[in-house]
Amino acid sequence: MAENKAFITHQLQSVKRKSGKSYSQLAKETGLTNVYVAQLLKRQAQLKPETAPKLQAALPDLPQELIKEMMIPPLRSYDPNLIQDPTIYRLNEAVMHFGESIKEIINEEFGDGIMSAIDFYCSVDKVKGVDGKDRVALVFDGKYLPHSEQKSENMVSRLHLE
Repeated sequence: MAENKAFITHQLQSVKRKSGKSYSQLAKETGLTNVYVAQLLKRQAQLKPETAPKLQAALPDLPQELIKEMMIPPLRSYDPNLIQDPTIYRLNEAVMHFGESIKEIINEEFGDGIMSAIDFYCSVDKVKGVDGKDRVALVFDGKYLPHSEQKSENMVSRLHLE
């Protein structure tokens, strides 16, 4: 399965390169975020039927068989060796360094809970800093999910066991 995913991803990346378009250009044309377009073309997200025509219009050389493949729920995975890439290592380092403070602020602002990575939007933008130098702006926009109190009376599966 991993070999098949790698082969399909290679084909998708080839179509993107041939188009000459950036992820941000494809995002504008499809109404998606640039990160989500990248996820689609890396087989980390499922292409929805209503989005398929927009993606096909943005990437006219995208064959129908790849469109059909992209509509199958993907195996969402990652290569553990990715952490060796300096960009990914620094992103991980930033989350690890700031994570505890981010968690405290989430809890302070929302209560005891987490940010969803399922109901989640992400984008990468190039912005100018106050010093005029290019900066990377990452936006993580996730739904807040409160932790629930584990009351046995609310546990549906337990009701069927008694």
